[in-house]
Amino acid sequence: MFIDTHTHLYSEQFNEDRTEMIQRAIAAGVERMYMPNIDLNSVEGMHALEQQFPNNCFAMMGLHPCSVDANWELVLAKMKLLLEKRPYVAVGEIGIDLYWDKTFVEEQKEAFRTQINWAKELQIPIVIHARDSFPEIYEVLDQENDERLRGIFHCFTGNEQDVKKILDYNGFLFGIGGVVTYKKSDLPETLRHIPLEKILLETDAPYLAPTPFRGKRNESSYVIHTAEKIAEILELPLSKLQEVTTQNAMDLFHP
Repeated sequence: MFIDTHTHLYSEQFNEDRTEMIQRAIAAGVERMYMPNIDLNSVEGMHALEQQFPNNCFAMMGLHPCSVDANWELVLAKMKLLLEKRPYVAVGEIGIDLYWDKTFVEEQKEAFRTQINWAKELQIPIVIHARDSFPEIYEVLDQENDERLRGIFHCFTGNEQDVKKILDYNGFLFGIGGVVTYKKSDLPETLRHIPLEKILLETDAPYLAPTPFRGKRNESSYVIHTAEKIAEILELPLSKLQEVTTQNAMDLFHP
């Protein structure tokens, strides 16, 4: 069994063939797919998929940093109510994104901090989105990290120094996606510094499709192409990588 630890199955890009796409993944051996939330608009579709595929699709709750605006506190209040009503596997997708817009950087930090504390209270992991923002992410984590905090640096594309810093937090794993298959990516070299028990597979579908699908719509079945590339880089049998990354995901989400 493979696990896709980060996939936006509810995306409108799957409106034409969503059920078939999920069934393709299951048929390919990707039997578990973890869905990070984006905003209040994505909740309904995410819940519906979890109901349709209760043994395969698992929902998180959180506010994506690109959706943080002047109303962030009102949105988080509504999300907190959702977290109190039912269980979720993680608080995510949360973090800081300074690639698109720096207007709400302070609000992003405070939203990130608030949601970190939800996860600690609920004893569930967080899923971090960090784009052009490692220093800002570390600033918050340095203040909030304790033995209760654990989670994933989703779509990790940092360097060896970032690996060392993140490993020092103790509770974090690295989500590795399609970027590792790209010709000009530095990730293959960095990957050699990440312990195998800290690696998770992900797609971030419908985004960041791995080679040979780069530039096309990504989907959860393609996680196997990423797994094959990681196994090649680490000089491991694919079966070993599958076994360890699956166990890593189960230990994090279902301890």
